[in-house]
Amino acid sequence: MGANTKKTGHTWDFRSRFRARAFGWKSQPAITRVKQAVAEISKAARTDPMLGAEGAILLFERLSPALEQIDSSSGAIGSAVNHAITELVPVIAQAPADRKTREKWLERLYRAHEDDQIPYIEILGDYWGELCGTKEIASAQADKLIGITRMALSSDKNLRGHFHGTSMCATALLRAERYDELIELVSGKCLWHYKRYAAKALAAQGKTREAIDYAEACRSPWAADWDINRVCEETLLAAGLADEAYQRYGLLGNRHGTYVATLRAIAKKYPHKRPAEILGDLVTAAPGEEGKWFAAAKDIGLYAEALDLASRAPCEPKTLTRAARDFLEDNPDFALGSGMLALRWLVRGHGYEITSADVWAAYATTMKVAERLGRSDQTKAQIRKLVAEIPGGFACRILERELAEG
Repeated sequence: MGANTKKTGHTWDFRSRFRARAFGWKSQPAITRVKQAVAEISKAARTDPMLGAEGAILLFERLSPALEQIDSSSGAIGSAVNHAITELVPVIAQAPADRKTREKWLERLYRAHEDDQIPYIEILGDYWGELCGTKEIASAQADKLIGITRMALSSDKNLRGHFHGTSMCATALLRAERYDELIELVSGKCLWHYKRYAAKALAAQGKTREAIDYAEACRSPWAADWDINRVCEETLLAAGLADEAYQRYGLLGNRHGTYVATLRAIAKKYPHKRPAEILGDLVTAAPGEEGKWFAAAKDIGLYAEALDLASRAPCEPKTLTRAARDFLEDNPDFALGSGMLALRWLVRGHGYEITSADVWAAYATTMKVAERLGRSDQTKAQIRKLVAEIPGGFACRILERELAEG
């Protein structure tokens, strides 16, 4: 099959599911369907890259109309769509399409982006240079967009305004290696979101220090510090300055939704750093939050460190109880330490929406581990001591009853 031959008659399962306003206001069914669509397209792309690219474009065309009525206030559906875009952009970008085919693809994507009212596929513009595939196509795209973009970014209030293709133009110029034009284009008063590409242009020319200084000078109440940190970090890493990147931006530019994800992201970028060292730096950077790093330490096998962290600052008792349950067989000493810490923080009144069942579960799990280790009497004595420190509390009353019955 030639590079520009595409299968005819292929039926995409996701096509019928992504109809205009197909999901009503519920986000969870839509999230499931988006994930299924990405999996279907990715599977097709592995054996037929051109077919995969066609599927990705079709999904991007149908996403916004299908999701139009969904309650997006939680951000979950937006995150699912953003993930789909980051997964499928390479499918389109790497497909072996000739220039005519790729330009038709870009026309379709441009129209979908232009019609994106919510918007859901807005970040597609940030990948435009990559979607162009070649420097030549990127340069042609930049030529089409640069006139309106200049007006949109103009200092003249009668001309400036929003243009959905501004990011497209910037990334196309970057891909085309038209660096000076790009830097000039965003030289006026405009958002960091566009100036970030000027920093990237400087970095691409090997002007590492200039790129860092440029990005740092863009800090303001209207600029996302985390994104500036990430651009600076990427610049230093690309220049082979990993130690400086870690020290200045590594801990700041990789914050994720969970402490575990944050630690893993940093460890992946800096394989020369020991996970224990990274964990220690993260803990030091957030004094008073030691307990929140318990799960992260546990998940990378730093059990002693995990218990130490959970003992230094409040840690969610339910998390500690789960650890005690999960490690009963494989690491009973760690399990017992986790269970005792769960009881400690429960007695001190910590935890989210704690019920009597949570207190009982922590006690029962801890005692089960203690029995396995032959430490039942010793553990009960330690629990009595905990209760005696702060008598009369909600958790204490339940524990006193359990100890009396035991």
